[in-house]
Amino acid sequence: PAIWSCDYARMKEQEALHTYKTEIPEMPEGTIPIKGGLQALREMNPEKLRNPLPFTQESVNQGKENYGYYCVMCHGTQADGNGTVGQSFSPLPTNLKSSYVQKKTDGRLFYTITFGLNRHPPLGFMLTEADRWAIIYYIRSLGKDFKG
Repeated sequence: PAIWSCDYARMKEQEALHTYKTEIPEMPEGTIPIKGGLQALREMNPEKLRNPLPFTQESVNQGKENYGYYCVMCHGTQADGNGTVGQSFSPLPTNLKSSYVQKKTDGRLFYTITFGLNRHPPLGFMLTEADRWAIIYYIRSLGKDFKG
């Protein structure tokens, strides 16, 4: 009868086991941007940022959809700060319908969504710029002064 076994000697010669012997190529100068992108946004005055999207029902709906993916867990289905995950926070997440939030400029809200604040996670790497602006329109649509 034949005896089958693993050929450990040959396994040691596999390329996957010698990954550290591979030399990493030199990176061309300027490969990693040091200007523009989120860093440029971080250095801007949030109060000067303006929402580039048109305020339409479509942009509000886009914001509502993304709110459902990224915000509802903490801020809740009613955007009142009573989300399932948010219940474990002290203090509770902000009520997005409150005058405290509704009085903030779009730029300030965009900056907070992008870079986070206190317990609020930074979403700038997870959401496109357009999606972040659309969420702001959705938040605006929740305010008591909204006429739409």
